[in-house]
Amino acid sequence: MSLNSVVIAGAGHAGVQVALSLRQEGYDGRISVVNDEPWLPYQRPPLSKAYLLGKIDATAMQFRPAAFYAEQRIDLVADRGAAIDRQNRRLLLASGAALDYDHLVLATGAHNRPLNVPGAALAGVYGVKTRADAEALAPLLATARRVVVIGAGFIGLEFAAVAAAAGAAVEVLELGERPMARAVSPQMSELFRAAHASWGVNFRFRTAVSAIEGDNGKAVAVLAADGERLAADLVVYGIGVIPNVALALEAGLSIDNGIRVDANLLTSDPHVSALGDVASFPCLQNGERLTRLESVQNAVDQGRLIAARLTGKPAPYTALPWFWTDQGNLKLQIAGLSTGADNHVVLGDPAAQQVSVLCFRGEQLLAVESCGRVGDHMAARKILARPPALTPAVAAAPGFDLKAWEAANR
Repeated sequence: MSLNSVVIAGAGHAGVQVALSLRQEGYDGRISVVNDEPWLPYQRPPLSKAYLLGKIDATAMQFRPAAFYAEQRIDLVADRGAAIDRQNRRLLLASGAALDYDHLVLATGAHNRPLNVPGAALAGVYGVKTRADAEALAPLLATARRVVVIGAGFIGLEFAAVAAAAGAAVEVLELGERPMARAVSPQMSELFRAAHASWGVNFRFRTAVSAIEGDNGKAVAVLAADGERLAADLVVYGIGVIPNVALALEAGLSIDNGIRVDANLLTSDPHVSALGDVASFPCLQNGERLTRLESVQNAVDQGRLIAARLTGKPAPYTALPWFWTDQGNLKLQIAGLSTGADNHVVLGDPAAQQVSVLCFRGEQLLAVESCGRVGDHMAARKILARPPALTPAVAAAPGFDLKAWEAANR
């Protein structure tokens, strides 16, 4: 099939990677990237950390300068996808314009799950998802003395660490029983709980929010469901995201916790692909169950795969998932998916904040979480990508070294 035009809806990591990889693969047709934000495409991970702290500026967050897109003949279209005309292969835009496509790539990402409590719309209540969010938060962070964070996932804890470093008293409210409970082992949760506590962060687990109290239109306190009132100059929430499926849903594409795609990242329409935070794909590391992953690695690897397929090199998506979060002076790196883990082997020294947790289900190694042990993380990615299998008994033996074992079992 000859492709003269590829239209990409979304200018985050996933959408931009498709465009870059198409040119790297030798594609010479028209590439249009629809960007619904008023600046050049940028990286999102620094938003809740380095950008908020002023350690990097907006230019440093850009994937590429404007001249690069012009040189590569990648058209950045400042608009938003409004509807897909599948019959005529046209993406209709919010401005009223339209883009014809031979192939459409949906990289529409996700948006913050809203905080559905009274007072959530008050001034001083923020999520952190876009550059606009971070730019609104930065000056407030400089003056806030009492900060309440709702949600102890990656984003909430990244912001909690930044706020504590800025000198604020920080309270974190979390419905679950421990930090990052859906993502990491109890052992790694405890390491990060203790680290945050040492930075002055106070946790309240098993605590729901009933309302946010305001004064003259501005948030002044968070009311917990147990009746406690927590004074706040600033409230930041991170309670998960919702995939942006509206465009696909209205076009009649299959939806299942995201836009449903096959192993080649094709939707139910052979002229439309989807990837990144919005795509639900059969994940090899999750028993080929439909899985939606929110990570830069996933967006980038899926972008490369789609570009390869569109230029005649199709292959199923089998890349090993890996993730990271920077909180304070700690970096947590995760290789694999720990869903269903029932046994954990801990390597290293928790007191020194240098630990790897090997997550097993029965005899099968599912994932490795590493804090302060970058070498373990790199070894884990190699081990999880191929046999032979590492067993819990071998890993638990005295003196076991993950890097050495990987080198000896290549």
